[in-house]
Amino acid sequence: MNNPRHNRDLIICICLLSFTLLAACGSRTEKAATPHIDIHTAVATGNEEAVRQHLAAGTDINAADPFGGSSPLITAAVFGKTEMARLLIESGADLDFRNKEGSTALLSAAFFGRPEIVRLLLDAGADKTVKNKYGATAYESVASPFEEMKSTYDMVGTLLEPLGLKLDYAYLKKIRPVIADMLK
Repeated sequence: MNNPRHNRDLIICICLLSFTLLAACGSRTEKAATPHIDIHTAVATGNEEAVRQHLAAGTDINAADPFGGSSPLITAAVFGKTEMARLLIESGADLDFRNKEGSTALLSAAFFGRPEIVRLLLDAGADKTVKNKYGATAYESVASPFEEMKSTYDMVGTLLEPLGLKLDYAYLKKIRPVIADMLK
């Protein structure tokens, strides 16, 4: 015999079971696999696909590298990877993260002559008043004449050249005053 109340209860039971199964399956969202390349190397080499995979996998975008303690955003600033910097900023990277030298992405972008990244960081609200462990702000790192800083560029360039950093001294000499004006 067909009991309408029994049919209604059965339908409700089936619906509840279906929703429970759907909810259980939907709540098991799996994280994307972390790429084989670490996030700092991905940023330094401009490997956007790997950076996006790291973001999808939940990699800490403020993780310090084991050498200088830089965040991926600082790495983007040092190596002049504007699109990587934009992606990290849009993903919520800590704009004022400090490495072992006390430098931030803004200090690094200024020092290494990366005006596009300086602009991105300023527009995103990076703190211009942060001083590194040598007592210099981003502005102070580019306000002095290039010749006064050449030995520092020589030292840093030698340390980072094996990682792919190439310094163009003529460009740095020309761009430092432009960046100083941006930071005033």
